[in-house]
Amino acid sequence: MSARNRELLALVPASLLLTAGFAAVFVERDDVLSDVSLTYGAIFLGLCLVAHLVIRFTLPDADPYLFPLAATLACFGLVMIYRIDETLAREQAQWFVVGLVLFGATIVAVRDITVLERYRYVIATASIILLLLPRLPGIGQQVNGAYLGVKLGPIAFQPAEFAKIGIVVFLSSYLRDTRQLLVSAGRRIGPVVLPPLKHLGPMLVVWGLAMLLLVFIRDLGSSLMFFGAFLALLYVATNRLSFVLFGLGLFAAGGWFFASTVGHVQNRIDAWRDPFDPELYDRVGGSYQIAQSLFAQADGGLFGQGFAQSILQIPGTDSQLLPAAHTDLIYAVIVNELGLVGAVGVLVVYLLIVERAMKTSIIASDSFSKLLAAGLGAVFALQVFVIVGGVTKVIPLTGVTLPLISYGGSSILANFVLLALLLAVSDKARRRTA
Repeated sequence: MSARNRELLALVPASLLLTAGFAAVFVERDDVLSDVSLTYGAIFLGLCLVAHLVIRFTLPDADPYLFPLAATLACFGLVMIYRIDETLAREQAQWFVVGLVLFGATIVAVRDITVLERYRYVIATASIILLLLPRLPGIGQQVNGAYLGVKLGPIAFQPAEFAKIGIVVFLSSYLRDTRQLLVSAGRRIGPVVLPPLKHLGPMLVVWGLAMLLLVFIRDLGSSLMFFGAFLALLYVATNRLSFVLFGLGLFAAGGWFFASTVGHVQNRIDAWRDPFDPELYDRVGGSYQIAQSLFAQADGGLFGQGFAQSILQIPGTDSQLLPAAHTDLIYAVIVNELGLVGAVGVLVVYLLIVERAMKTSIIASDSFSKLLAAGLGAVFALQVFVIVGGVTKVIPLTGVTLPLISYGGSSILANFVLLALLLAVSDKARRRTA
């Protein structure tokens, strides 16, 4: 069976999952099995078929599993958000359609992925500008103490979602040119090899950018995500673990300094260390979200309470028992309703996407494609780790979204662009290995 036929066949279970999910919610709410769920499933499958045709005629040799895996996450997100808020689910469905349009446009525009190398400095400059936009007066928006959003008239978005892709493109292109110098000109101090001082500048620049994110826009999640992706790319480019350890040391030192001197970062750390301290509940960046998230996950047990069984709002009031359930804490809702088994199933889908990205990196023939695929896979994996780790109290909770599942137009659009770039790399790589 050809790759494209396998992709087409794999889209059917994703659509059936959406149909079954909506049917379960309808039965739980109204005790009625409505045929509307079949309509939703058919519409979802039709939209995915259009995207599949774009892939079939534009990137015929691309990885056959990436798009169906992403569709599975998207349909799961639509069901979960509908269960939380029908209005938000309709908006998310609209963003899903726009995301598919942008997905197709990206595929058509960058069929030759190496064209991005020509504009690496333009892409890097645009990405940094995007990161700084939330602090501009008049358009910047503050959410829970962090400057994450931008509002231009009726349009609101989170620039960091798009900047992460641009930063990865730039770093992939830059490291492609300097990887040999970094390896051959490294300075050995005992068993440790340090990058040469004259080529240490980019690491310090990216480290400084990560610290800027930490302080200037107060976005701990994006800071960790960007610098983590850079270290992953640095390791892939040089195969030097010492370079990664040096970078981790830089980040740890900067994080410790700002955690000791910047109030917002300190609040996040305090809330993470002791989320059940009642004095921390009501602070900006306080611990109420983490505490409620842990309670919800513990209540889910192994198999969960069932679809639409989570108590998200205190009965008889407008108070949220599980705040930001549609964005930051949607993973906690998943664990509560589907249990550990369901949550692990979701994480396995994410792992499969990352695995396909890394396989694409392995089989790619040129260095830029290898680094780009690895970088996109790494930043995707780190985003999942940052939000799931925050919700489960592995690391401090931050405001990033769970890719393709959490509510948010910016996240949907950016991740479909990321997926399109991965497919473009895989098409080129698989065509040459065929």
